[in-house]
Amino acid sequence: MFPRMSASPIYLDHAATTPLLPAAREAMLEGFTIWANPSSPHGPGRKARAALEDARARVKEALAWQGEVVFTSGASEALAIAMTRCVLPFAGASAVEHEAVLRLTGGSPRLPVDSLGIVDQSSCALPGLVVVQQVNSETGVIQPLEAVAEVVRGAGGLLLADCAQGVGKLALPDADLVALSAHKFGGPIGIGALLVRDWAMLKPSGGQERGYRPGTENLPGAMAMAAALEADRDWLDQAVSQRERLDEAIALAGGEAIAHAAGRVPSIAAYRMPGKSAQAQLIRFDAMGIAVSAGSACSSGSLKASPVLTAMGYDHPGEVIRVSIGRETTGAEVEQFIAAWREIAGA
Repeated sequence: MFPRMSASPIYLDHAATTPLLPAAREAMLEGFTIWANPSSPHGPGRKARAALEDARARVKEALAWQGEVVFTSGASEALAIAMTRCVLPFAGASAVEHEAVLRLTGGSPRLPVDSLGIVDQSSCALPGLVVVQQVNSETGVIQPLEAVAEVVRGAGGLLLADCAQGVGKLALPDADLVALSAHKFGGPIGIGALLVRDWAMLKPSGGQERGYRPGTENLPGAMAMAAALEADRDWLDQAVSQRERLDEAIALAGGEAIAHAAGRVPSIAAYRMPGKSAQAQLIRFDAMGIAVSAGSACSSGSLKASPVLTAMGYDHPGEVIRVSIGRETTGAEVEQFIAAWREIAGA
């Protein structure tokens, strides 16, 4: 058993979820004091409705989004609403999408990607709903969504972008529908949104949220999400240098940064440790007080090879772990992870 390298755990799994920002916590607590149902017609209900609409307007302003906002329980629900209630039939999704998308595609063909995980743009020319993520949750690779959107619309289709890993780090892409989740950028778990460019793109189902999502609205969550989106992004400059340091040190220790040549978001990277299984690595890192993962949180408990790396044609998917940096990550923590990597790898 390896000794822990730090008295406090080193958390490098921010792509799974990241800590609640103080401003988001304060907004959520305020929301709990406005406890009436926003759909009720009386005075307390109208006060709650006003707070909800204020949060909606703040979300739109923070994201520079000119369309509509449907509050959901998170990105998975937002994706499900878009994929099952879009006025156009589902046409295709990239082969490296999150499990929340792939489980809804059935036997539909998955749009191919190259060795870096970039979708083949020509395959996106489909007259239906096309789903392509903004940032891959395992590798951090950024898709060229502006170009993809042009191809999709040229074929008469609509583009749904899973932006769960991009919001708070990148500007929104030029998509028709966008899914996001607050707990990925410092908001609480249990709140997210589906951004809709035009209501005509979506079939209503009745209930709340203009008839597009039934259920009492999560006012505290919506207020907290708005506050988290308004937070500064200064930490991303630090993340860039920290990820570069990781890439360099791991390569020198005999490891490999997956899709190193691709454009990647600074907060996510995937690394291969030759000869060591991802599961064995996770056990060793955890014993040393370091939290990392093997792929996305929804699939990291599985012993199956990563579908993302498999789609990329990668030869050693079972030896890859994900390291994801957050606002709170320090340079000292990065150095401790590098030291642990070297010890486990025997470098």
